[in-house]
Amino acid sequence: MSEGTPRPRHAPGVVKRARRLRNEMTASERALWKALRALDRHIRRQAPIGRYVVDFVHHGARLVIEVDSGWHDDPEAQLHDAERDAWLAKQGYRVMRVRDGEAFGNPYLVAERVAAEIQRSPHPNPSPSRGRASTVGQKGRTP
Repeated sequence: MSEGTPRPRHAPGVVKRARRLRNEMTASERALWKALRALDRHIRRQAPIGRYVVDFVHHGARLVIEVDSGWHDDPEAQLHDAERDAWLAKQGYRVMRVRDGEAFGNPYLVAERVAAEIQRSPHPNPSPSRGRASTVGQKGRTP
């Protein structure tokens, strides 16, 4: 790649996969997403980072939230998760893992833990608001 050529932001195909995964979220992910949106903290869902798609991320706090099903108990899956977590750590992200039963059964409690982790972050600032007014306590978005 020459100096004038911009580096691709994500691995080929990962943005398309992220879009598909947004449409195919599990019930646990949907429940947690509803609770996370209520935080109004610029958290993204099914977001591409490098070659991976993470369940949820707050880029300002460099915090990834992963909802783990029973599949993640498999030794092969644990190895994959460890490799992925190590790569994300090299990119400056911390990974918070949540069991899917907890995300489905107590999504607002999990969201409170996420909010506390964001506050503990050395960089808790949200993504740029792009000139939007705060929507705390409101439904929908302010144009």
